Formats: sequence, structure tokens, C-alpha cells
Amino acid sequence: MRKRFPIWLFATAGLNTLVLALSGGWGNPWLWAYCVVWSATITYGVLGIDADLARERFNPPTRGADRAALGFIRLLGLTHLVVGALDAGRWHLTVPVPSTIRGAALVGMGISMWVVFRSMHENRYFSSVVRVQHDRGHQVVETGPYALVRHPGYAGMLAAMPFSGLAMGSWVGFAIALGYSVLIIRRVLFEDAFLQRHLNGYTAYAQRVTHRLIPGTW
Repeated sequence: MRKRFPIWLFATAGLNTLVLALSGGWGNPWLWAYCVVWSATITYGVLGIDADLARERFNPPTRGADRAALGFIRLLGLTHLVVGALDAGRWHLTVPVPSTIRGAALVGMGISMWVVFRSMHENRYFSSVVRVQHDRGHQVVETGPYALVRHPGYAGMLAAMPFSGLAMGSWVGFAIALGYSVLIIRRVLFEDAFLQRHLNGYTAYAQRVTHRLIPGTW
């Protein structure tokens, strides 16, 4: 846990400070609630991974396939935070997000991020890059949420960012996050095809678990 502490500190204190400072909303209860939900889910995520998975997740040995698209995904994720915080607290480019929507979005963000980290805890090969991890004995994981869909972590990411934009109170942040979600769908298609070509047993798994993101739908 000691080695993971800097990651946790950066992901919680760093993001919370970014959102509150850019928005100027140090006294805004909605933004504090946003920070609490974010910090709680990040804490759950960090506590549930071992040192080996943390190294793979945050410092993979190769850049993997589809690395250019990963850069755009990360850029949009950061942009939605920066622009969303500025818009919610200073710019007010659009009409305010109603309180009922913000409340529902906070709950949705928390659940979606829990899905991401629950998937990470179940799958010790949950890398940030697309690669077959021969060095780590990569095998197909089909337990927990992976018994329902093939990419539950991406399903959580797909929903978490739009919810995040709304929870911050920014329609602009929400719109940027929708672009992030489109790139996640593309990433799912790329990674699924890559794994079917290169990971032993994945094609048979895809025949058993037929949906990528949404049980019974797609």
C-alpha cells in the first residue's frame, strides 16, 4: 500500500484541488459532494489492487497497440474536467444543470466508477494499454462482471465521464465527455478484435459471453 499511496494522493487530492481551484467553488456543496464521491471510489479502487497490477496499470512495460487513440481518450478525459470545472464555477456558458439531474449524476458517477474498479479487482490483467501480457501469464478472465459482459471496465468508463460532467454542473463538460465515450466505444471494438486474434481462449470466451458492454443488448 505504501507504494500506491502517491498514486492515491495524486488521484484524490490532485483532482479535488484542480476542480475546486478552477471552478472557484470552495464553498459549493455540489462540488464538494463531487470530490467526496470521486475520492471514495478512488480509495476503493486503490485498496483493491496489488503491487503487480498497479505497475501494469500505471507503468506498463510497452506502449501497446492503439496508443495514439489512448492519448486522445486521456486528453478528452482531462479536458472535460478542466472545462467542466471552469464552466460550472466561472464561465456559465449554458443554463445551469438542474439539481435533480446533478444528484442523479452523482449517484450514476459513483456506481459507474465502482463498476470500473470492481472490474479491475477481478481482472489482474486490467492494463491501461492494449497488449497480451505474456510476461504476466495473461489468461482470459470470465468471473465476476466478466461473466456478464466482456468489457465491464469500459462500460463503467463509458458512463462515468458524462455523469461526471453533469455532476460538476456543466453541460459543456457533459458534451466533451460524450466525445470521450465515443472513443471508448471505438476502443472496445479495437481491443475486442485484438484479443480475439492474439489471446488464447478469448474467441471461445466471446462465444460464451456474447455481449461487449451491455448485458442482453450489445
